[in-house]
Formats: sequence, structure tokens, C-alpha cells
Amino acid sequence: MTDLALSSSLLFASTHPDPAFPRFHPRPAQGWINDPNGVSYINGRYHVFFQYNPHSARHTQIQWGHVSSPDLVRWEEHPVALVPQAGGPDSAGCWTGVVTSDDGVPTAAYSGVQDHGGHSQVVIARGSSDLVSWEQNGHVAASMPEDPLVTAVRDPFIFRFNGARYAMQGAGLADGRAALLLYSVSDMENWEYQGIWLTTADPVAAVHTPAEIWECPQLVQVSSGEWVMMFSLWLSGDDHEHANGVGHLIGSLSADPETGLPVFSPVSGGKSDLGRDFYAPQIMQLSYGSADTEPAALLWGWANEGPGRDGRRGRTQEEIDDAGWSGVLTHPRVLSVVDGTLVVAPASEVEAYRGASVVAGAAGSVAVPGFAEVLVRGAGSGSVDLVLGSGDEAQVVYSATLAAGEELRIFIDASLVEVYRSGAVATTLRAYPAPGESWTLALPEGATADVWELALPTQ
Repeated sequence: MTDLALSSSLLFASTHPDPAFPRFHPRPAQGWINDPNGVSYINGRYHVFFQYNPHSARHTQIQWGHVSSPDLVRWEEHPVALVPQAGGPDSAGCWTGVVTSDDGVPTAAYSGVQDHGGHSQVVIARGSSDLVSWEQNGHVAASMPEDPLVTAVRDPFIFRFNGARYAMQGAGLADGRAALLLYSVSDMENWEYQGIWLTTADPVAAVHTPAEIWECPQLVQVSSGEWVMMFSLWLSGDDHEHANGVGHLIGSLSADPETGLPVFSPVSGGKSDLGRDFYAPQIMQLSYGSADTEPAALLWGWANEGPGRDGRRGRTQEEIDDAGWSGVLTHPRVLSVVDGTLVVAPASEVEAYRGASVVAGAAGSVAVPGFAEVLVRGAGSGSVDLVLGSGDEAQVVYSATLAAGEELRIFIDASLVEVYRSGAVATTLRAYPAPGESWTLALPEGATADVWELALPTQ
């Protein structure tokens, strides 16, 4: 593969006819995308799959799209990986799931839906060593539990604990609780159901992760003794609005003294992103730690299009249809836990997109390009406001106060804004510049900003 090929999915973005199309977040030029799937690091490459409808900018006929990278900077777009099989357990869609190495064989485990009725099964597919070609034979590794209390199941996630492989799925129960189902996975093709593992009846979960269904459940270790469990908080009638957003629990994982099965004990939690345009993240466990290293994890999330939220101007469905594309994946994000709090930061690799300096140490009102990275250092009082447009049409897209010593890193990629606050979680937002509109950063007295244009790396 050549360097040019590795950058191809970003190179075409610079000539995309829609000025709102992101240039520094890889995705196909057309079609709908949502949940990141199968994020993995196999055979020296990062792979990110995603829910994908190549035929329109609407959430139907869901397949798996695929991009990969050797370095989280140069991305290559691959052919569609998984497609619904006529008459198979995924005939109504290949939905959210994961990719893992099963004795050296790349293997996808995903929610297959046969009839749009909400009942999914875990379907297995096997991939080539480069994860570009996939064999789908319709094998079902886990069906809906026979327990009548379990009314909805989706989104398998695989994790390891004490040398063994386990999986969980998000679920909804007949009594209105959201739940997790636990499986032992000694054989990828035959998952052993262990029962309901955790529900919103847990007092910590009830406060921090309220939902009717826990979608896209994730479980990763981010420090020696702390595990992060993350959920997308589904409510009936959401229709991609997702008012409860994404939440997480922080706790410990221990072995049940009788069964040896993992037991998750949450002690705290919170929102995993403070923006209304963020949902369905997937986390990849890079390492489980050793005597010399801390465990590490990377997260990707989905930023959807929409009618505008929190006073921001959005796009109508007609405008989305005319544009021919919908949905963006965030930058890869590094997770850590500091003093019992989840901290989310951009992966250091994205600094490769930092181009020419626009201004350094600026104060007051600062003009910001439409493709930019901004570093704000705070002091004094007052708010930092990121404003799109001017006059009566101006929108305050993001506003925050900063204490002395705090920093904000802001990435603007056409219509996608990601804000990373030191010591906290991120904020993901969508905003659509009208023709002639530009960005301005309004700083309080004592705060300064460095601004860079974003640029593709030359090699």
C-alpha cells in the first residue's frame, strides 16, 4: 500500500462539494454513517468499521463500512465489509458489534436483525488477515435469552478478565429497567449465557446512566484497579435525539468467589461527553497493563446531523438528503481516570494535522479559520465563547468559564466541533456555517489562545 492510498479517504474531502463536509475525520464521500464498530488494532493497523448506508443519507439498509490506518492519521477507505444476507439472521441489517482476533483470525461479532422487530442475535463473520474480505455464513453465536423479562437485546462487546474471554450485551427489561447480559466466550461460535449482570436498579447506575435500554455497552480497564463501563442511554422515542446522551460508571472488577465470573462494582459515574450531538461510542482496549505499563484505551464516537440543538442552527432532513451524506466519527480519544473522574483527551497522533500557525498568545476577539485547532489557556473570570457568524445571525456554539491553569483544545472541522477540557470529558457539537460566515473566539481578560490551521500531513 502506498502513502497516497493511505491518505485517500481524507484527500477527496478537500474537494467535496459540500462546505460542511469534514476534511480531517475519515468517512465515505456519500451515504449515512452512525455507530463506530469493530474498532481494533490487528496486524499493525487500526481498523474502524461503522454503521453505513452507502445508498442514501438515511438510517436504512445498514451495512458495515471500513477505514484503516497505520498511525491514526493517514486513513484508507476499504470496500463495504459486512452486508445483510437474504434469508439470514442479519437480513434486516448488520448492526453494532466488535472485531477481535480469535486464535489469529479476525472475527466480527455483531447484532443481526432479521425482521425489524427489535430482536437481535449475535452473528459471527470471519475476516481475512487484512480485514478487507469477510465470510458471512449466518452463524449465530447467541440468540435472545428465553427469559421473558428480557425484551430487547443488542450490541455485543467482548472483554477479558483474569485470562478468560467474556462478552456482554445491552438490554431492556419488561419492568422498564436497562440491563447488561453477561456471557462466557471460551468458543467464539457458541456463547454461554450467564444471566442479567447489572441493571439500572443499582443505585450508582440509577443516578449516572438512566435509560430504558443500555445501548453500545463498553467495558475497559484504564488504570491498574479502575474499570470504565460506558453506555449510550436509549429512551423510547429518541429518534436520534438521544436526550440522555452517553454515561459511564467507574468501578472495580472482581471474581465471584463461587463461580469465578466477573463482578462489576460501580462507585462513581457521570456524562461521557457534554455535547448533544454525541452518541454510540466504541472503546478499544489497547493493552491490559503489565508490570511496566498502565492499561490503555481509545474511544471513537458518532456525531450525528440534526435539526439544531441548544439554540444552534441545524440541517433539515431535506438539506441532509440534498447533501447526500450524514454522520461523522470523532477523533480517537484517550481515556484515563484521575482522582475518580473520567478524563478524555484527543489522541496525541492528531497533532499531525496541526498546520501553519495563525496566531500565538492572542487575547480579546480572535478570528479562527474553518479548519482549525485552538489552544486556550485560562485565567481570571468570564467565559470563553466560540461564535459562528456575526450580528443578529451569530450563534454561540460553545461557552465555558476557565480557571487559572485550565486549558481548552478546540478542533473545528467544517461542521464538527470537538472541545477537550483539561481534566474533564469532551464536548462534541455540530454547527453549519452559512455562506460568508466565519468563526470568532471571544476571550475573557487574562485568557490567551494559540490558533493553527489544520492541514494534511505531507507524508
